Amino acid sequence: MSDTLHLSAETRDRAGKGASRALRRDGRVPAVIYGNKQDPQGIHLNARELMKQLMTGHFMNSVIMVDVGGTKVRTLAKDVAFDVVTDQPIHVDFLRIAKDATVTVAVPVVFTNEDDAPGIKRDGGVLNVVTHEIELTVEASNIPTEIVVDLTGREVGESIHLSDVTLPNGAEATAEDAVTVATITPPTTLTAEDEALDAEVAEAQSAEAAAEADEAEDKAEG
Repeated sequence: MSDTLHLSAETRDRAGKGASRALRRDGRVPAVIYGNKQDPQGIHLNARELMKQLMTGHFMNSVIMVDVGGTKVRTLAKDVAFDVVTDQPIHVDFLRIAKDATVTVAVPVVFTNEDDAPGIKRDGGVLNVVTHEIELTVEASNIPTEIVVDLTGREVGESIHLSDVTLPNGAEATAEDAVTVATITPPTTLTAEDEALDAEVAEAQSAEAAAEADEAEDKAEG
């Protein structure tokens, strides 16, 4: 089960782009809490504290207790917007949830025991991950941190479907059982054409590097 995360926040009195820019200059991130049949509430968060929680790797599938002026609100993060240049968070949407609520979250898939998969260890097969996350409907208090897929005994050519994955007790996947999670594909064998193409690319790169070196030398002498 994923740990409950905690964030402190302050109420946001003003809305609009200008107010949001002013908050970001002060190291704050605008956000909103909505849902559970209550009015939306504008808040702002400490940017460093938010980044620390984002770096946990399970921010989007954990219960987050947001402390707004001493009042703790149970939430899930529904969306985080990032600046396209700095990659810093610029806005967060939180969904209010009741303590016993059933929620739908995307949980990352983790693969274990590759060394015990003959198709990978012995035959040189490659694990081709098709589904990196599985969407689950689960009680908010029992959201798993990850879904583990055991590769023990898997051979080249095998497909792992959602029906083969063991889900946490009480959790149900929203997708069909036939969805492919991963496959074990045969090792890639280079053909003569592939090798010839690689050689051409390497030769072209070498020639380009030599030309750049000559140009740099000419400029230095000039």
